[in-house]
Amino acid sequence: MYKRARLTDTVEVPPAELGDVSPQLVKRLLQDKLEGRMDEEVGSVVSVTEVHDIGEGTVLPNEPGVYYEAEFDAITFDPQMQEVVDGTVVEVVEFGAFIGIGPVDGLLHVSQISDEYLAFDAENQQLASNESNRTLGVDDAVRARIVTKSIDERNPRDSKIGLTAKQPGLGKHGWLQEDREQREEAAAGE
Repeated sequence: MYKRARLTDTVEVPPAELGDVSPQLVKRLLQDKLEGRMDEEVGSVVSVTEVHDIGEGTVLPNEPGVYYEAEFDAITFDPQMQEVVDGTVVEVVEFGAFIGIGPVDGLLHVSQISDEYLAFDAENQQLASNESNRTLGVDDAVRARIVTKSIDERNPRDSKIGLTAKQPGLGKHGWLQEDREQREEAAAGE
């Protein structure tokens, strides 16, 4: 999910800053340009951490700045298909829950949360089961698996990640703890 990657990109240094083209300046410009940007190959750039090499500057006609190619390290977030992730419920809607997993949110559709029917409780911003009295609401910790991924490089906020929590070992952390305790009690009673 999170990776340290060695990347190369071009950055424009404005005329006012050409007197001191330092790794610190290039790092700041790369951070402004790249952090939060989504890329199909590397995922989302979370942080530019260190600049290793700054190439020779290139001047383009009718452009005021000078362009430098830089090699740098970055921390990236690249969720993989079938990866198990821990996240926190950030929003509950009628059709499911949005789970914050790093810099993006994934959708845990109501049909992928539990085998029980979960009704939307708008007043309390939660999904609730009438069978087991289990609820899923904002700020609940959840473990889920990534089952679909559609990255939109132009509009990262429009990227879509689909999650499931219906497999064994997945779901709301509190539910997993309850299930573990029930299994231990059953094993102790045998």
